[in-house]
Amino acid sequence: MTYSDVAESELQRKAKDHLWMHFSRQSVMESGAGVPIITRGEGHHIWDSRGKRYIDGLSGLFVVNAGHGRRRLAETAARQAEELAFFPVWSYAHPNAIELADRLAHYAPGDLNRVFFSTGGGEAVETAFKLAKYYWKLQGQPTKHKVISRAVAYHGTTQGALAVTGIPGMKAMFEPVTPGGFRVPNTNIYRAPEHGDDPVAFGIWAADRIEEMIQFEGPDTVAAVFLEPVQNSGGCFPPPPGYFQRVREICDRYDVLLVSDEVICAFGRIGHMFACDEYGYVPDMITCAKGMTSGYSPIGATIVSDKVYEPFKHGQTSFAHGYTFGGHPVSAAVALANLDIFEEEKLNENVRANSPLFRSTLEKLNDLPIVGDVRGDGYFFGIELVKDKATKETFDDEESESLLRGFLSKALFDAGLYCRADDRGDPVIQLAPPLTIGAPEFDEIEQILRSVLTEAWSRL
Repeated sequence: MTYSDVAESELQRKAKDHLWMHFSRQSVMESGAGVPIITRGEGHHIWDSRGKRYIDGLSGLFVVNAGHGRRRLAETAARQAEELAFFPVWSYAHPNAIELADRLAHYAPGDLNRVFFSTGGGEAVETAFKLAKYYWKLQGQPTKHKVISRAVAYHGTTQGALAVTGIPGMKAMFEPVTPGGFRVPNTNIYRAPEHGDDPVAFGIWAADRIEEMIQFEGPDTVAAVFLEPVQNSGGCFPPPPGYFQRVREICDRYDVLLVSDEVICAFGRIGHMFACDEYGYVPDMITCAKGMTSGYSPIGATIVSDKVYEPFKHGQTSFAHGYTFGGHPVSAAVALANLDIFEEEKLNENVRANSPLFRSTLEKLNDLPIVGDVRGDGYFFGIELVKDKATKETFDDEESESLLRGFLSKALFDAGLYCRADDRGDPVIQLAPPLTIGAPEFDEIEQILRSVLTEAWSRL
């Protein structure tokens, strides 16, 4: 839909007066500059209120994996809303929640057979955090309450999930946060303090820092380790070879639960329903959300192993935790239809087949002086920007502000590419397009990036 100048002006006024955007500087609207208003999506494109078309290079927010404009998913939601719009899974059930739980358990590795629904990723992480602490209490080990995660890792914004999140700047304004969160190094081999030229040795070094932290805090105090298969914040850090195998060994050795936070990485982003399959490890819990419905309705889930579920099978023990809209009938119906699309159109196979080409296309940008590193996996890549390729010198805070917010974000959008310019860590551009795209779209994305990054360098 394209809006007239009058209608556009009225929307901007209402947004300025009443809308509080997430993770955003409200001063942008207060200044009168306005905010981009997105009105429509189709496939891998979105349109704004002026009718201009953009490539959705971020799948909304790592969400719209099957692409925009899927009438089948909209019609599924409408049919379900007519039949049963809402019922909770608090001591009751409905068919869609049952069927979706069965489907997710079927996809999940190992003995991860129990599904606890929520409405999003942060809630799924919150669930896993609370469940880990309660599990150890039921095992007679009540002092096991601490959690370990990686530096710069994002795991959510609720008070519990924020304790797991490893970004100090996101915590300071809300302190004191829930206690018990401890940090270890991430797997950014581009800036590896040791073994930067040996991925296997670096992976063992990074995993061993988890063991070191468990030993330092005391194994009798550590409940769980939370890790993303590919860490998002900081700019797409894949795991080095052998990393997760060593982490699994460490967790088993010290009786610590391993949580695979797949809110972004699940449902095709790395070419599998669950990315832990790509990297060859079986966690004790998986947290997931976003791509489960491709964003057509909100949902999240924490998938739990038989081991963690076992204490709840007996007597009067229950998990006193839940969400009104967890396992919502409409969302569950949409998720089932979305997963049907994944299977029928072989979206995971498409990602696995085309990821090497996506990577090599983006790596063409390495000839630009501002591009230090291209990294990632599946359909999930980050491009780290530097001042000096030879020394890997990064930008200071003022330069990052000017580069990312002052120029790049708007320039990329104006050039027709919606993606993310992120400075949680070193400056990066993140790409996570719908899983339906291929070679022509890779080339188009690369050409837009090349043009804008070339101009960015000329402005430094």
